Amino acid sequence: GVAAFQGAQRAVGLQNYLEEAAARLNSVMPVKCTTSSRTDAGVHALSNTTHLDVQRCSGQPPFSPEVLARALNTHLEHPTIRVLQAFRVPSGFHTHYVATSRTYLYRLATGCPRLAQLPVLEQNLCWALRSDCLNVDAMREAAQHLLGTHDFSAFQSADSPATSSVQTMCRVSRLRFWSLEFESQSFLYRQVWRMTAVLVTVGLGASMPTQVKVILENQDLLGKHQVHVAPAHGLFLKSVLYG
Repeated sequence: GVAAFQGAQRAVGLQNYLEEAAARLNSVMPVKCTTSSRTDAGVHALSNTTHLDVQRCSGQPPFSPEVLARALNTHLEHPTIRVLQAFRVPSGFHTHYVATSRTYLYRLATGCPRLAQLPVLEQNLCWALRSDCLNVDAMREAAQHLLGTHDFSAFQSADSPATSSVQTMCRVSRLRFWSLEFESQSFLYRQVWRMTAVLVTVGLGASMPTQVKVILENQDLLGKHQVHVAPAHGLFLKSVLYG
């Protein structure tokens, strides 16, 4: 089956908690959870997916999706992780490789020279910027250069394990509370962090929108835009879609 869940990455990962909960389902074989998108420390997940196989004892019917979700939530021992929904899928289904779209949300707060000025409920949930304004039109113009199929090697970390850096960006949009959304089938390691940092640089007037096109064309992995990256705590995996 496949389960959609939410939670924040910790030193002990989401997968560990899910497998511990699944181990209490009395499966004939040990249950291994495979997550569609692993998130770095500090990154949040509003929704993620994992697939797992639960083989029940002879004579026992398979869990229904509803019962499986309820049972996993009963045994989950972390208060911020919850299984939202479960589905029955074919035996060859792989939650990572068959995903057709992933959407990341990055949240920004402006006019915040000190972290203590952030509301308590926003602590570690956004990137607090000192400036009290962003040139949103310039950011929107810069974001247009990211749309489509490009070699995004300039936006990946030097230690990225990806075998190919060519990706197709479907959408970059500005939402309320200065949020950026990035949608693609997949992303390079820390690509969203670096794209966000470049767009914010444009919004603050430190770079021109056309600089994004230059970065893409030069594939400059060690360029100046790599010096500062957006912090992890403003990033959320928003959704993973299939079919």
